[in-house]
Amino acid sequence: MERTELVELLSPEGLRLLDSLPPYDTIDVVRVVSELRKAGHAPGLVAAALSQSRLRAKAGAKFGEFASRMLFTEAGLEQATRLRVAALHAGRFAALRPGLGRAPRIVDLGCGIGGDAMAMAAIDLDVTAVDADEVTATVASYNLAPFPQASVQHSPAEEVSLDDFDAAWLDPARRTGGHTNTSRITRPEDYSPSLDWAFGLATRMPVGVKLGPGHDRDLIPVEAEAQWVSVEGQLVEMGLWFGALARDGIRRSALLLTATGAVEMTATADSDDAPVGELGNYVYEPDGAVIRARLIGDLARTLGAEMLSEGIAYLTAPTLVHTPFASAFRVLEALPVDEKKLRLALQERRIGTLEIKKRGVDVDPATLRTRLKLKGPESATLILTRAAGHRVALLVERVR
Repeated sequence: MERTELVELLSPEGLRLLDSLPPYDTIDVVRVVSELRKAGHAPGLVAAALSQSRLRAKAGAKFGEFASRMLFTEAGLEQATRLRVAALHAGRFAALRPGLGRAPRIVDLGCGIGGDAMAMAAIDLDVTAVDADEVTATVASYNLAPFPQASVQHSPAEEVSLDDFDAAWLDPARRTGGHTNTSRITRPEDYSPSLDWAFGLATRMPVGVKLGPGHDRDLIPVEAEAQWVSVEGQLVEMGLWFGALARDGIRRSALLLTATGAVEMTATADSDDAPVGELGNYVYEPDGAVIRARLIGDLARTLGAEMLSEGIAYLTAPTLVHTPFASAFRVLEALPVDEKKLRLALQERRIGTLEIKKRGVDVDPATLRTRLKLKGPESATLILTRAAGHRVALLVERVR
């Protein structure tokens, strides 16, 4: 969204038009455009309103019912924190209240469309949201307007005076500038603000930093608590917490948010892997947060399981132990690894729908699925990996 489009959309006519549109996934866009143009609305305003309607529909997965009253940019929505996760961030800052004797004053540096600041303001925390991009800061102002505890500044993070704040939250920009068609920035020194600047700030005040879940673990400061978060099986972020925002005795954690609640594994450091064992009746695939937090060994010990192969994140055990931290599969049989023999084995079993999971082998599941020429009414799951260093093809079924 460009500045001129945003100005049009924020006009009384623009907001009335946006709020009058039916849900985006229920409309015939071509017909609606034609009708709105005939009603006298300018082409640019029609395009901006429909674009926002589309983004609101898409944002429902992250913001639920709040999405219907928010504004978005394409890039801002993509990078925004899910409201459920943002609420957990806000809870960390709320925990500072007893030590201060009042609500902490928080600065959200790189606020984007304002998702995290909304969660903070919703629990009566004083938050100042800051963004270097004018359009993004304006969108954040609109989204935060219902919260009197929140204010917005348009400024680079590095230029904000921090004297009046008790703590800071940073979500450094990890994509190139703009509001659409952005690309990922790979070098932490090119983030905005840079990680060096963010970590330097953490020596002055309590700080939380949101980063991608695949961030280089070697760059995690030793004094930080690193928490990986997955939402219903999707790994979404790594949070680094410093000072009073970090929990005593915890340096690694895997937090899983499921449809029924939240569960967490914590440790003082990376856990030692379990020994490699024989293939048992069950194979476990740890949640991505457990894998990235390097707590696979701790998980294995709670399950009475062993590693299927060294350096590969599959566990195996003779008996089943239900756990929210891993998906469990019952091993039905070992199939031939050779592709031609594997294809014949699957045809004999009349398997026409095949989920392929792989670790530790150089295989593209989509390409292999095509080459296997699957036919038949049955469905199955195939795990391609290594057991004790040797390639295996395991026909398995998920344990519910």
